[in-house]
Amino acid sequence: MKPVEITQDIHWIGVNDEKTELFEGLWPIKDEGISYNSYLIKGGKTALIDLCKDIYQEEYLAELKTLVDPASIDYLVVNHMEPDHSGAMRAFLELAPQAVILCTQKAVKMMDDFFGITENIHAIGDGETLDLGGHKLQFATVPMVHWPETMVTFDQTSGVLFSCDAFGGYGRLMDGIFDDDYGDISFFEKESLRYYANIVAAFSKPVLNAGEKLAGLKIKIVAPSHGLVWRKNPVHIIDLYLKWSGYGKGQAENKVTLMFGSMYGNTANAAEAITRGLRASGVEYETFDVRNTHISYILPSIWISQGIAIGAPTYEGSLFPGMAQALLMAEFKRMFNKDAVYFGSYGWGGGAQRYLGAQLERLKWNLVESLEFAGGPTSEELAQLTDLGMSFGKRVKNG
Repeated sequence: MKPVEITQDIHWIGVNDEKTELFEGLWPIKDEGISYNSYLIKGGKTALIDLCKDIYQEEYLAELKTLVDPASIDYLVVNHMEPDHSGAMRAFLELAPQAVILCTQKAVKMMDDFFGITENIHAIGDGETLDLGGHKLQFATVPMVHWPETMVTFDQTSGVLFSCDAFGGYGRLMDGIFDDDYGDISFFEKESLRYYANIVAAFSKPVLNAGEKLAGLKIKIVAPSHGLVWRKNPVHIIDLYLKWSGYGKGQAENKVTLMFGSMYGNTANAAEAITRGLRASGVEYETFDVRNTHISYILPSIWISQGIAIGAPTYEGSLFPGMAQALLMAEFKRMFNKDAVYFGSYGWGGGAQRYLGAQLERLKWNLVESLEFAGGPTSEELAQLTDLGMSFGKRVKNG
């Protein structure tokens, strides 16, 4: 992609990742893609903010050279050491050996660990500023958003916040890099939530802390490391992130996530009955089959929903493995304090609910009601399941 001017003296330089199928080796992005965003600031001195993943370094550096001779760049600002941000480090420094690396103290050791770089590094202090001449940069540490060494960079002159992983999202940039390049930004909103649930959710408290730290800045443009650059309505993505991070403290939205797995169709039939009840209650809900839906797409719904309906059969005296894995990832991402109902089939003996109980205790989920049945659900049990879905839906809807 060609560089794009963000505002006077500031350019976006980035690439769309069309090769990686699983971001971080975990999260599917083959269809949606992701962008790696870097930014060049030309003042009296020149600063480059972040780089890109190593597999795109040739393309990236070629685009950088259309704007500036890398040998003339004075500073490389490393907001974050994760390789999708810093992978092109060695290739860049071969072209710009004079560039002073600016990073947090915790990143100094990582520079050695990842790249064997120990010289020409300046450890930035929280709140430190750098006058480029025409642009004055202010640095703020935001530890655990989402690594401990992370910082953000704010240009006091233009009001551009280079926010690193904060306020970022999945999604390739096709018709432009700005929010106002798209008539409908719902795709990017959805992919920002999925990114948040996959990558950031476990660190929601640090996100809130970062929000408080940055609240006094006069932000005109949000320029993250992934996804859209928000120039028309930067407050929108900030508000979304702060809303999502607030769900980590407790009450989420009055919605239900119904997720189920089934071996021979019996629990799937029960899920249809639960769905009829949810529909009758008027609550907003989403349904996921854990057998064929990657957990990446389920986690956003779990994160924003106060109610979780879990349907899974007993498998070898325990919980259906697909469901156990989904709940384990929810636990890993600290998706605590939900209300839940459970339903499922068993053959010769139960066991799923016993296993589930221990998992829900770790998740701090309140099990409101449950219904296990032998074999296939009878007509009476299907009626009970419909009633269960309706009562649970009303409970969640009414808060």
